[in-house]
Amino acid sequence: MPLSLTPSEPSSPPLGRGFVRLRLDLAYDGTNFAGWAIQANGLRTIQDEVQKAIALVWRLREPVSVFVAGRTDAGVHATAQVAHFDLPERYKYGKEWSAQELTFRLNRILDEDIRIKEVSIAPAYFHARFSALRRRYLYKIADNRFFIEPIKRYDIATWYRDLDIELMNKASQLLLGEHDFAAFCKTGGIGTTIRRLENFSWTRVAENEIHSEVVADAFCYSMVRNLVGAIVRVGEGRFPASWVSEVLAKKERVSESLVFPARGLTLVGVDYPADDQLAERAKVTIGRRDEE
Repeated sequence: MPLSLTPSEPSSPPLGRGFVRLRLDLAYDGTNFAGWAIQANGLRTIQDEVQKAIALVWRLREPVSVFVAGRTDAGVHATAQVAHFDLPERYKYGKEWSAQELTFRLNRILDEDIRIKEVSIAPAYFHARFSALRRRYLYKIADNRFFIEPIKRYDIATWYRDLDIELMNKASQLLLGEHDFAAFCKTGGIGTTIRRLENFSWTRVAENEIHSEVVADAFCYSMVRNLVGAIVRVGEGRFPASWVSEVLAKKERVSESLVFPARGLTLVGVDYPADDQLAERAKVTIGRRDEE
């Protein structure tokens, strides 16, 4: 089915007639990237690679800016990342391409560690970042071992001690809700560290492998990997579960905690409200941002 580049109503402000907002659903192996965001030092990033591919497919005179739901750090993976970009309607070439054709053309340009899963017209007032309700991450740990099979080394972290997930779940539950997570964030003193942690749970999926689902309305820099490091300290018996509450309340990072490796972390989902609630959700998110 052709993907019409003429939306029935204007896209999100400040866009008006003459532009269309396209949504990208994508996945990537973050191993060889310096994170999502373009960097001044010219290191390879996912945003830069995607923007270059878009410019080639549409033969743009100037590159577009691609906005993303979650700006993943260097080495972090994604199976369900969401992004958007705004395209002038004049770039239609006199014919309509199907969503499948656009996906194929982008993936033919991109290296295989980035895959575009779907291209679609974004509904009015959609914003990949500001419209999102929550982000879902998965963290994998191989415990009680010094190594993992080489083929698995890119998406699982190791810990040499046995971990007690009953204790880890007990500690994780103490962090749920809206709090100031300054003790678990690298901020550089910029922006709020208040977040709403909706789920933080652990499951043993194999004899020496545990997974954690971490869900929040948003995350600050390195928050998930700091949270995982603190809970591991509890799981190995170094501290009681109540220790994480004490760390949270003090709002200061402690040397006893750990920042776990990026390779164990994967963005696995981004939730959005119904189309008729997108504008209101974006207003709420931007309002909080303006308060920072």
